[in-house]
Amino acid sequence: MSDEIFDEVTRQRTKEIISRYPQSRSALLPLLHLVQSVEGHVSQDGIRYCAEALELSTAEVSAVATFYTMYKRRPCGEHLVSVCTNTLCAVLGGDDIYARLKEKLGVGHEETAGEPGSPGSITLEHAECLAACDLGPVLQVNYEYYDNQTVESAEQLVEALQRGEKPAPTRGAPLTDFKTVELELSGIFPDLERSVEGPSTAVETMRGAQLASERGWLAPAMPDSPPAFPDLPEKS
Repeated sequence: MSDEIFDEVTRQRTKEIISRYPQSRSALLPLLHLVQSVEGHVSQDGIRYCAEALELSTAEVSAVATFYTMYKRRPCGEHLVSVCTNTLCAVLGGDDIYARLKEKLGVGHEETAGEPGSPGSITLEHAECLAACDLGPVLQVNYEYYDNQTVESAEQLVEALQRGEKPAPTRGAPLTDFKTVELELSGIFPDLERSVEGPSTAVETMRGAQLASERGWLAPAMPDSPPAFPDLPEKS
């Protein structure tokens, strides 16, 4: 079955990825992303494909695929919308955003509105911290950031995605689709120049560095030699 799903291009990309690592089994994480770029999720055929390519057991591959939340076991939509509901984003409105999108799309966690993979289809999930607490509440579409969201702006974003539009992220690369991003996460960049376009920082994030520069604040100088450790008491 895997011969029918994974074509010669995918097999060549598999060899390219494996060649980057001194031990082939180290290529498992990017290969699982490669599988998702083809299937839109990690199927049992995808697990077998990775196991054969890396000479691992299917149990070893399954253990990894089920441990990391970025590997989806059910087909995803064209877009994966991840709403941060960790503590700070939650109290700033993340919980309200997630509740509204659940109601609007008629789906729950890791469920898909529309035919998976079809234009405008959306898989919704609530996510742990997305490392943008200074810009909360935040959500991601295919792992690209949309900062300082409200219930209304998140709803408008989802409506635009359903219409086939690709609104520009607040930071990061131009929005594509879930499968394209999965290919990039595997380490294959068909359009590297375009994928690094877009702002990579935010005013809020750089505010501390800006103040330090304006006011001449510097970190303490490192000593010429490391401080000596205090003598530890002898064991009785």
